[in-house]
Amino acid sequence: MLKNTALFVILFAAQTLAAQNLYFPPLTGNVWETLSPDSLGWCEDEIGNLYQYLDEKNTKAFIVLKNGRIVLEKYFGTFQQDSIWYWASAGKSATAVLAGIAQQEGLLDIDDPTSDYLGLGWTSAPPEKEALITIRHQLSMTTGLDDGTGDVDCTIPSCLQYLADAGTRWAYHNAPYTLLDKVIESASGQTYNQYFNAKIKAKTGMKGLWLPVGYNNVYFSDARSMARFGLLIQNNGYWGNTPVISDASYLNDMLNSSQDLNKSYGFLWWLNGKESYLAPGSQFVFNGPLNPNGPDDVVAAMGKNGQFLNISNSEGLIFVRMGNSPEGGLFVPWLLNDEIWKRINELSCVTTDLEEAGSDADFRIYPNPASSVLKLEIPGEVQYFSLQIFDASGRVVHQGENTRHLNLAGWQPGLYLCQVKWPGGVMTARFIKQ
Repeated sequence: MLKNTALFVILFAAQTLAAQNLYFPPLTGNVWETLSPDSLGWCEDEIGNLYQYLDEKNTKAFIVLKNGRIVLEKYFGTFQQDSIWYWASAGKSATAVLAGIAQQEGLLDIDDPTSDYLGLGWTSAPPEKEALITIRHQLSMTTGLDDGTGDVDCTIPSCLQYLADAGTRWAYHNAPYTLLDKVIESASGQTYNQYFNAKIKAKTGMKGLWLPVGYNNVYFSDARSMARFGLLIQNNGYWGNTPVISDASYLNDMLNSSQDLNKSYGFLWWLNGKESYLAPGSQFVFNGPLNPNGPDDVVAAMGKNGQFLNISNSEGLIFVRMGNSPEGGLFVPWLLNDEIWKRINELSCVTTDLEEAGSDADFRIYPNPASSVLKLEIPGEVQYFSLQIFDASGRVVHQGENTRHLNLAGWQPGLYLCQVKWPGGVMTARFIKQ
């Protein structure tokens, strides 16, 4: 008993110290302390370049916090500070926190079978296979249900078909995630909005509402509310010294690799700094970190059309981006998130001549941006290599062997990832098609 009490005192003292280093805006009103970009060594010209880029990429709102204080806040077009926008799949992160709160309160255990809360037959899987699926599998995107049956949002049993045993396959599948809302409602005896409002919204000053959109349940709020949620996570689940979720074990599991299939995915959060990742909608394993230009400790909530929340404790930074798709089409433009980190890095008035993260002096692609032809320069000793190029949604748009000149005629403008493999080596680089 004394040992547990001492541990609690140590953890509480550490949490109090962390909160003292962060600023938390009042729960009501529009007051929010600011910090000048000059204090971070950021140049006005570079900030202007960043805003121009964001505007070109159909951004509506952009916020950067440093230790809780607003450094940059920009709204584009008719969008204003109090304008409401959807989080899309970035809202998954809030569901992960709410599930942790429900477990903390003893309302559920994430290792319980999902059928304990949704009833038998919530899928079309054989009963013995459905019984394998737990809440943890829903949180980690490893239910084993088939995401290739047509409508990945469809939550009715006929759409939820068995493909693999739970825990043996990772797939970015919306429907099993969405049903977590029903799990939490069943466990709490409240509507999803009621439980979320009481446990997270009221304690952080967030504005917003969960609304049904087709099969999905989507959170709508202003940009500052997303920033508030990021600040809660940056402070380890506390708003100032007030606990919102204080289960350190659950938070650790949520913000670290939840399985070995996609090491860059926790409990509905994306993780940077890992050795590999799978992109949304893809089963291809990319080598290297999710965001080479971001700090290794970044945890991110990412949603369709570029709804982003990024948190780096090591840098004390949070950034929020809301808006429309930068390239057209409905997908999670995960490469855009990394490009924003690249441009945040370039805000510094101190310039350095650094190669692209992960690049090699003997490997390059040029010109970049490219309009008609892309050229590859490969290490001279390489006699054979294979090439794959992916668009911003992770789809393979080209593959070949020993291709050193690529005709881009007919390609859609946008950001692409090029991966080259040769015996004993692999290299990736990004390029822009104008």
